[in-house]
Amino acid sequence: MRFTGVKGLHPHMQKILLTEEEIQSRVRQIAGQISSDYAGQDPLLVGILKGAFIFLADLVRYLTIPVQLDFIAVSSYGNASESSGAVRILKDLDQSIEGLHVLIVEDIVDTGLTLNYLRENLRAREPASLKVCTLLDKPSRRLVEVKIDYNGFVIPDEFVVGYGLDYNGHYRYFRDIMVLKREVYAR
Repeated sequence: MRFTGVKGLHPHMQKILLTEEEIQSRVRQIAGQISSDYAGQDPLLVGILKGAFIFLADLVRYLTIPVQLDFIAVSSYGNASESSGAVRILKDLDQSIEGLHVLIVEDIVDTGLTLNYLRENLRAREPASLKVCTLLDKPSRRLVEVKIDYNGFVIPDEFVVGYGLDYNGHYRYFRDIMVLKREVYAR
């Protein structure tokens, strides 16, 4: 069952921030830009697990260039709603990125701590180039400045779920991106 629309809004959600249609339109635009920028380069897209998996899948389907895929899992949240600031790699890449054009595909950038750590870690592996693509950017929470090369949406400082984003492992399945009610995550 898909919970959208005012009457069908899931009881844990405050509101819909971005609809499935808005998301898909923007993902198509980003894919067009990436296809143009990486023409002839066969880039490696590195999906950040678990949140970016739906965004990455849709992005790849809209690309018009060949790409390679790999995944890395990092954590700075654990089961909390606030970043701890301590970043851990839970699953590393399956291949060397030395000499490759690498595009990190992230679901959301807020404090910048995780992305900053990841960029430095991957940069040390000597890729030919390293860029960042994120679906959501929450600059009001930034603690560390990070360069985002491809950005879907700038969003306000609200706790969002859906389209791969979760709270404590839940709500990833929503097709829209929704604002989670404070009482759900402030328990």
